[in-house]
Amino acid sequence: MTKIIDPWGSELAEDYDKIVKSFGLGVFDSSMFPEPNRIMRRGTVFAGRDLKIIAECIKKKKPFYALTGIMPTGDKIHFGNKMVVENLRYFQEHGAETYILVADLEAASTRGVTLEQARQRAMDFHIPAYIALGLDPEKTIFYFQSENKDVMNMAYEFAKKITLNEFKAIYGDADPGRIMAAVTQVGDVLYPQFKKKMPGIIPVGIDQDPHIRLARDVVSRVKSKYGFIPVSSIYHKFTPSLEGAIKMSKSRPSGNIDLPEDIKEVCKKLKRAKTGGRETVEEQRKIGGQPEECMIFEMFKQHLIEDDKQLNQIFQDCKTGKILCGENKQRACELMTEFMKDFEEKLKKAKKNVNKLNFIKFT
Repeated sequence: MTKIIDPWGSELAEDYDKIVKSFGLGVFDSSMFPEPNRIMRRGTVFAGRDLKIIAECIKKKKPFYALTGIMPTGDKIHFGNKMVVENLRYFQEHGAETYILVADLEAASTRGVTLEQARQRAMDFHIPAYIALGLDPEKTIFYFQSENKDVMNMAYEFAKKITLNEFKAIYGDADPGRIMAAVTQVGDVLYPQFKKKMPGIIPVGIDQDPHIRLARDVVSRVKSKYGFIPVSSIYHKFTPSLEGAIKMSKSRPSGNIDLPEDIKEVCKKLKRAKTGGRETVEEQRKIGGQPEECMIFEMFKQHLIEDDKQLNQIFQDCKTGKILCGENKQRACELMTEFMKDFEEKLKKAKKNVNKLNFIKFT
C-alpha cells in the first residue's frame, strides 16, 4: 500500500527513491537547467514533474511563471521555506513571472487563524522574510487568497470535478476545511493562467505533492473548457533534524532551527548535533569520520557553504581524519552567525518597505 504524503504534517517521506517511483515523479537532472543553484547541484532538489517544459521556456525565453504560497500561522519560518525561496528566486532570475499568495483562507480553515491575524502576520513577518531570503520585491506579485474572488469562484467550479473517494485517496482524509483549502489551492496554482495560458512551476517540499497531483488531475478534466496547461513542480528534500531525524520538527525543538532564532541557542544546538565522528579522537584521526552521516555536514551542504570546492575539501578532510567534529561544529556556528545576522538585517529593511510591494488590487 502506498504511503499517504500529508501536506498538513502528520506523515514524513522516509525514502525519497520510493517516493519518486510511487508517485510517478521524474528524477531531477541539474544539467537540464542553466546555472543550477546550490540545492539543485547537490541533490537536495531530487525530483519534479514536467521539468522539460520549464527548461525549454528558460532556454528559448518563452513566458512562464513560478508561484508559491505563504501560510501565515506563526511568527517564524524554517529552512524548508528557505529552500522554496531559493528555487523561486532561481526561476525568477531566469525569466519567470513570480507570484506569492498569502494562504489566509487555508490558515483559517485548517489552522484556526483568523483572516485578520493571517494578514497581520504576513505583512509583519512572512512577506519581509521571503524578501530577506533573496526574492526581488520589484519583480514579485503578491495577493491575499481571501481577496481573490476569481480564485474562489474557480475553486467551486473545480470542486465539481473531484469525487470524495479521489480526495481521500490523495490526502487520506476528507475533512471539509481541508477539502476547501485544497480546491482553493488548485485555483491559486492556476491563477496566473486565468488571463494568459503559459507553463508554470511550483517549488515545494515533497509533503506538498498532493496539492500538485490534485491540480494536475483537475486540469485534465477542465482542459477542453479552459485550456489550462498542467503545472510543473520541483521538489527538495527536507532539512534533517540536528538529532538525525529526516526532518526538522517543532515538536523536537532541540533539533530544530527557526528563522530567526537567537544565535547563542543555535550554536548550542549545533554543538549537540549528531555527527559521523568516531568514539575517540585517536580513532577518528586513524580511520577518519563519516560525513555522510553528519548533520553538521548536511547543514554545510544544504545551507551554509556555497562553494562546491570548499564543501568537497571539508568532506575529504573529515573522511581522512584531518578535521574533527568539534572543528566542524565551530565552523558551522560561525557560518550560521553570519547567515542569521545577514537575514535579520535584510528582514529589518524589508519590513520598512512592505507597503510598497506589488499587491494585486481586486475590485
